[in-house]
Amino acid sequence: MSPSLVLSLIAGYFVVLIIIALLTSRKATSASFFVANRNAPWYMVAFAMIGTSLSGVTFVSVPGQVLTGQWSYMGMVLGYVAGYAVIATVLLPLYYRLNLISIYTYLEQRFGFWSYKTGAFFFLLSRAIGAAFRLFLVAGVLQVIVFEQMGVPFAVTVTVSILLIYLYTFRGGLKTILWTDTFQTLAMLLCVIVSIGLIGHELNLGWAGLVQTVRESPLSETFFFADANDKKYFWKLFAAGMFITITMTGLDQDLMQKNLSCRNLRDAQKNMFWFTLTLVFVNLLFLSLGVLLFKFAEVKGIALDQIPSLLNVKGNLDTDKVFPYLATTHFSLFAGVVFVLGIIAVTYASADSALTALTTSFCVDFLNISRYPEAQQKTMRQAAHLAFTVVLIVIILIFRALNDQNVVSAVFDAAGYTYGPLLGLYAFGLYTRRRPQDTWVPIICVLSPIITWALVKNSAAWFGGYEIGFEKLIYNGLLTFVGLWLISRKAEVEEAVNPIARELVS
Repeated sequence: MSPSLVLSLIAGYFVVLIIIALLTSRKATSASFFVANRNAPWYMVAFAMIGTSLSGVTFVSVPGQVLTGQWSYMGMVLGYVAGYAVIATVLLPLYYRLNLISIYTYLEQRFGFWSYKTGAFFFLLSRAIGAAFRLFLVAGVLQVIVFEQMGVPFAVTVTVSILLIYLYTFRGGLKTILWTDTFQTLAMLLCVIVSIGLIGHELNLGWAGLVQTVRESPLSETFFFADANDKKYFWKLFAAGMFITITMTGLDQDLMQKNLSCRNLRDAQKNMFWFTLTLVFVNLLFLSLGVLLFKFAEVKGIALDQIPSLLNVKGNLDTDKVFPYLATTHFSLFAGVVFVLGIIAVTYASADSALTALTTSFCVDFLNISRYPEAQQKTMRQAAHLAFTVVLIVIILIFRALNDQNVVSAVFDAAGYTYGPLLGLYAFGLYTRRRPQDTWVPIICVLSPIITWALVKNSAAWFGGYEIGFEKLIYNGLLTFVGLWLISRKAEVEEAVNPIARELVS
């Protein structure tokens, strides 16, 4: 694929997004920026959330890691299903009952000022890192297939990519994003289905042949129960998936902001149900794509581990690069175009939502923006939006300098440390009637990830060969919960603040 063709695709794609933004951001207010005036149709929210949840990580890394992990990732996906059930039945009723814009205001009502600010801070840290990881992935792909050939530095690629997101989100916020993400989710799904079909054509397989190829491949082995120390062990991944979903969706302003844009709780729960079913199906598509990619390389005699551009700094195959490499060098031109559109769509659907959520949380949780007149609110939120755009650029450049691992692992590795305190805070609030000493909460929430890091680094030596993986999030949340218990006393929980907690612990 020529750089000029890819640049034309990117330019045309963003023209469409900017047109959507102009049409949807007219007379935008803080209410439309933060929660889309709370009148979004649930089915639109459910569809838009697919693109937000998946990102370029799913599009590139999940198919690639099939080589080493087979379909063990489905253990996490099934854990996601359990996690979404908790969100729909426990967290969403709480958020709607309290009529929240930022979900972290619950922590102030339940515990106090410092707990509230701590929870909001850990969200900002978690989402900024997660969004940067995802953007790093797509920027890296664009760098390899386009800008490197043109002599453009990676820093310029990143800056331009993120400024484009700023351009179509700074006015309309969530109201715009629901429309752009619907468009981008549709583009992503069409691209992955077309990619699978094109591989089938290259291998002379119909759809039935593709299904049979995936089913018979050793790479599609899914359930691993033999060794609890194995990182592919099913129950370890299931538990990690469940708690990652509860924290990275249910305790995350980004995805909950979309849920809170529904007209009422019933619509939000319908959205969560259909979103969950669709997400399982989409992950099956990506895992199937992974099997077919390596089958294609095998049939065509492509020695992936002998290609210098596909190796990481340790000389091992970087599986994140397999799909981009094959799509742009060994597939047809049409398939390459499909790939470029797909990865742009899925990555920016995630990144634009994250940027808006960061702006929302900072404006509501730290600037208390509702105190100001609407004209001043507009200036403040646009300034915050631009500031977080710069923050993402800086984090990506730092990650570029330090990263040497698979991006999926990197995202979940970071999440295990930064989302753990949020898990502990909300679990303590929902399932106990105790109230911690508010000023001590930030200390507990900082110490817990540090202790978790020490456990992860020494788990094999301390626990008879057991290595802590993605489930570190659970241990981190548990440490936070125990720490909060130690600094708390029993107290009545006001009915207006947390009616659900009274029912859960009674």
